[in-house]
Amino acid sequence: MRMFQVDAFTDRLFAGNPAAVLVLDDWLPDDLMLSIAQENNLAETAFVKARADGAWDLRWFAPAHEVDFCGHATLATAHVLLTQTEAEAPLVFHTRVGELRVSKVAHGYRLDLPRLAPEPLEALPAEVAGIFHEPPVHIFCNFENIFVDLGSADAVRRFIPELAAIARLGHVGLVVTGQEASGQRADFVSRYFAPGAGIPEDPVTGSIHATLVPYWSERLRRSKLMAFQASSRGGWLECELTEERVFLIGNAVTFMEAAIFLPDNAAGIETS
Repeated sequence: MRMFQVDAFTDRLFAGNPAAVLVLDDWLPDDLMLSIAQENNLAETAFVKARADGAWDLRWFAPAHEVDFCGHATLATAHVLLTQTEAEAPLVFHTRVGELRVSKVAHGYRLDLPRLAPEPLEALPAEVAGIFHEPPVHIFCNFENIFVDLGSADAVRRFIPELAAIARLGHVGLVVTGQEASGQRADFVSRYFAPGAGIPEDPVTGSIHATLVPYWSERLRRSKLMAFQASSRGGWLECELTEERVFLIGNAVTFMEAAIFLPDNAAGIETS
């Protein structure tokens, strides 16, 4: 079985966020897909298969569980389909969060994601309430993450996560964000931690920008923004907000094509 590894939200190798991609004729058993994701030990492994209507079904697995929404692995999947198969853009993916679309642009790919409004929080969950040395500027959430505005990009870069505390949030991740200083390329920066999903710090996360872009668009009063995810690998995202959608532009490069060998009794693998 062929598998590709792609660095997403970057135009060079060893940057951005790596994801594995497997193009399937039919779904593998869920426990087997999770086992493959655990073996890869990447933030996400994507599994995609063609539909009769010309679109694609897409699922994503982190090392700990199947996830509801992943932007960088969607970008990686589109890159594989458009460079390694006869698929043509634009691509339509059916996922747990509805239809996601990817088209080609002059300097990469354009992702069409749902707009997930930031939902205000009155207080941080007890699990992470004590990990911030200074009071956050704002706290908010969406269906899968908690967001903390630390007030500045420098504060985001200096932030030292207490991963054991964040892991107690379970499947919920923690995003820290802040406005970049005037005159810099980025308008805002972020970092993302999801140890409960087996992801201590995600290098570049498309899905969190479905909420970060509406938040920063309102604060900065602009619909077009540049974002930077300030992980050790780092990644840039060109962002645009409309009434219902968030558009992200980024590039991707293939690092590896591999043949993976599954045991004859693969369908019976236990992952507990």
